[in-house]
Amino acid sequence: MLRTHTCGELNISHLGQTVTLCGWVQKSRDLGGTTFIDVRDRYGLTQLIFNTDTDATLREKSRELGREFVIKVTGNVIERASKNTKIPTGEIEIVVTDIEVLNAAKLPPFLIEDETDGGEELRAKYRYLDLRRNPIRNNLVLRHKMAQEVRKYLDKLDFIEVETPVLIKSTPEGARDFVVPSRMNAGEFYALPQSPQTFKQLLMVSGFDRYFQIVKCFRDEDLRADRQPEFTQIDCELSFVSQEDILNIFEGLTRHLFKTVKGIDLGEVPRMLYSDAMRLYGSDKPDVRFGMEFVELNDIVKGKGFSIFDNAELVVGINAKGCASYTRKQVDELTEWLKRPQIGVTGMIYCRYNEDGTLKSSVDKFYNEDELTNWAAVFSAEKGDLMLILAGGADKVRKQLNELRLEMGSRLGLRDKNTFAPLWVVDFPLLEWDEESGRYHAMHHPFTSPKPEDINLLDTEPGAVRANAYDLVINGTEIGGGSIRIHDRGLQSLMFKHLGFSPEEAQKQFGFLMDAFEYGAPPHGGIAFGFDRLASIFAGLDSIRDVIAFPKNNSGRDVMIDSPSTIAEAQMTELKIKTTV
Repeated sequence: MLRTHTCGELNISHLGQTVTLCGWVQKSRDLGGTTFIDVRDRYGLTQLIFNTDTDATLREKSRELGREFVIKVTGNVIERASKNTKIPTGEIEIVVTDIEVLNAAKLPPFLIEDETDGGEELRAKYRYLDLRRNPIRNNLVLRHKMAQEVRKYLDKLDFIEVETPVLIKSTPEGARDFVVPSRMNAGEFYALPQSPQTFKQLLMVSGFDRYFQIVKCFRDEDLRADRQPEFTQIDCELSFVSQEDILNIFEGLTRHLFKTVKGIDLGEVPRMLYSDAMRLYGSDKPDVRFGMEFVELNDIVKGKGFSIFDNAELVVGINAKGCASYTRKQVDELTEWLKRPQIGVTGMIYCRYNEDGTLKSSVDKFYNEDELTNWAAVFSAEKGDLMLILAGGADKVRKQLNELRLEMGSRLGLRDKNTFAPLWVVDFPLLEWDEESGRYHAMHHPFTSPKPEDINLLDTEPGAVRANAYDLVINGTEIGGGSIRIHDRGLQSLMFKHLGFSPEEAQKQFGFLMDAFEYGAPPHGGIAFGFDRLASIFAGLDSIRDVIAFPKNNSGRDVMIDSPSTIAEAQMTELKIKTTV
């Protein structure tokens, strides 16, 4: 090794030793008679000192070092006169006796420090420099620790890590595939996997019993803070298990990660029916760090001559504790926030429960004091509270109120990143209606098993069929999801029929799986955790990009390597792809 120690290793116990360090120049301070240089590697930072006792040539050489020069230094460990208690090496410094420049460096385009002056796009272009900064590097170290703990936990439970193919077959269900042209089979294409779903089910048919994989997946979909075109899953499948078994095992994994990586005892994870999540929070991934549950008002507000309420399918609201002091300007600003196209509210009704006990609403023309008192009772409102109410179509207004609830939670400081509120959401609908295609789609995927007691509803009331499906939600983010799978060819064929597949289409797309079911498929189920999302929650981040070494931007581009990019005409010809002008 070129070095005897790392830059984060030395302390008072090393006094008097001769050591060799390698690293990058973080900062240089020339005080005339003395020059101080901070040298950094991924383990930490050590201060070097060049003073009047140092060889003149060596001192001059030290003054030529710029930021991010890669250097090798040898010297003696001494006690620092002015100690820095904020870093592990802060009690010592190195009196340098020899220095070698391993590589010079251009001045970096932004400060490589915890608090940098580089904008997001600039840092993405020079991601290899951004990765030198402590916050980004620490996120990747955190991710590494989480991956190791996942493997330890699952290995102890006899899970086998198996790699599944990356070049697979395109399927019509789910998000858009990334496709890869085949040179050997002109006019035909592979797809990159959105999930190893069918392969892990086939592993159950193969008798592997317990499988897992920390695996790359790909979806060609619109991007946002918690989405990337390529992402990582903790993918798992088990045989001879019930839904209860899977929830217990992977609740255990979640608690294990919080304990070993974060030092947090998470406790038992509560469960909530999908129907209750939608009714009380307007979301299948509710943030339960705070209350503010939905209150339905149809029974007490209709029939009073207020057409907005009378004509609405649902009138529903939340109680913002302590917000009666909001000014009219603040309420108007909140209403305008709701009117943005991405939420689409046309208006908001409010009612203040003033500190003096009076009730004042924006619809006093239609509702008297006694009626507003009934509102307050239904909301469990107290003096100082502000009731916020929306009306409209049930599904739409619940989604809108969910956005308002989350916004109020943020404004009131109720969504603390250091508080973790996990939740299992269970009993999802098996199918959901898609207006655009005019047919039902699988809410999770086509291999999800319906509740046995609901199978008879598939022909008469498909929208009422519940799935053996479950999601793990933490702080309002879906972290993982899974289901008990269909393992019978007849039921799988029935499922494809209700999804609009002809028998020929089902056989062409998934015949390999249904054929496998005829060779002794065990009952099985599984789950997949979004590893990037889980790591970002552990790191206290809103975006998953900073827990990924080389992420794409919001347009799906890697601006560092300039990808995606065109390919040579010769490659296009070889792949039998025609270019268009």
